[in-house]
Amino acid sequence: MGTEARPSVDQAVTWDDRIGDVLPDGVVVADAEATVVYVNRRAAAILGQDIADMLGQDVRKVLPLQDSDARSWWTCTDPWNGLNIRSGHRERLLILQGGHEVLVTARYVRPGRNQPVTEVVLSLRDAESRRRAEASNAALISTVAHELRSPLTSVKGFSSTLLHRWERFTDDQKRLMLQTIEADADRVTRLITELLDISRIDAGRLQVRRQPVDVTAVVKRHIERFVASGHDRERFVLEAAPELPETWADPDRLDQILANLMENAVRHGDGTVSLSVMPTTQNGSEAIAVTVSDQGEGIAPENYSLVFTRFWHGSRRGGTGLGLYVVRGLVEAHGGQISVGAARSGGAQFRFTLPSGAPEHLV
Repeated sequence: MGTEARPSVDQAVTWDDRIGDVLPDGVVVADAEATVVYVNRRAAAILGQDIADMLGQDVRKVLPLQDSDARSWWTCTDPWNGLNIRSGHRERLLILQGGHEVLVTARYVRPGRNQPVTEVVLSLRDAESRRRAEASNAALISTVAHELRSPLTSVKGFSSTLLHRWERFTDDQKRLMLQTIEADADRVTRLITELLDISRIDAGRLQVRRQPVDVTAVVKRHIERFVASGHDRERFVLEAAPELPETWADPDRLDQILANLMENAVRHGDGTVSLSVMPTTQNGSEAIAVTVSDQGEGIAPENYSLVFTRFWHGSRRGGTGLGLYVVRGLVEAHGGQISVGAARSGGAQFRFTLPSGAPEHLV
């Protein structure tokens, strides 16, 4: 039998370095004397230091970690002289000099039970992305709480008044109260729908159920809804191509997209709301383009990149600032694209595309 080739020590070290450098987390290893013996590239990037400058140095000087009470983490933990049964600690938020926050996990390596520590392996993660996520979630909770309070207070007040003083009101007064309750309930429902959609978008789990749709007919139906709610019919101008390629979309999701864009146009502009449905191309294939324009103040070009982010508001505050974020997610879930620009009237113009033809699994 032939002998199996074994990697040399130099090859093993090379492979260790390669593995360490492709890890998403920073890794720092110190020996029994607290001397740094290994640093990967991610750790050097997080710490803002050169690997060569850290190797051979005391790890406590290379990583002057402190807790939230400004106490030295090394003094509190003392891996080499502390309890000989400890194996490390779970991830903790610690602070470097200058206030930079890092998430640190430690592993204490011992040759045997109750033996002295021979290596301390530290895993580092930059805490900035987690802080941003926590701040975003906190802002979302605050926004939702604020937006829910107003309609729920109204629903509670009017329903309680009707229950206790029903005979004191005329039919017209009762109808007005019930209409207000219905409108506020719809507002809460829309907000909850937005939150669920945001959760699905962020998790990559947003699904659309495509079927053939007449996009022009859908736009006309939304115009009729606005007219029925008290807006002048002359305020809405629709231009639609007589022939459009077959389009498959989720009718409910398309309703969400159009309702949001048209409500924005009505809210932010006092004049005509112009809509168009035209054939176009997207990535060399047939598509349909839907455009919604208003005659409001418009959006500054420097804000175009912010429009579809969470909590963005224009010059007039109103709503949660989540609607356009959801709209972009819904359009992209259909394989389409959405953009914002300036309308000819000087207001804002939103344009989204939907690919034409049946989905691939039906072809």
